[in-house]
Amino acid sequence: MIAAGSRTNLLILDGWGLEKLSREQSLDMLEILEDSYGRASTIVTAQVPPDQWHETISDPTLADAILDRLIHNAHKINLKGESMRKKMASLTTSGHQE
Repeated sequence: MIAAGSRTNLLILDGWGLEKLSREQSLDMLEILEDSYGRASTIVTAQVPPDQWHETISDPTLADAILDRLIHNAHKINLKGESMRKKMASLTTSGHQE
């Protein structure tokens, strides 16, 4: 978690949307995004498509505010293909065959 008022140039939200945010977590996220909006970059990684992000935030009003800050001026990059974890696991196991 970023301390309120801290100066960061980059915020990374890894695994966004895997669990629903409580109201308290949603308020914290809104505060963090509000503090960094317009002065720091944010990278979001998610396996959940953006059109389902709204459902991961407990309060619809907070969801609107949070997603407005995340998606406004965003650049979306969709990656395709196998998971790198799967690829690395298959390389590791295939290299140890006897």
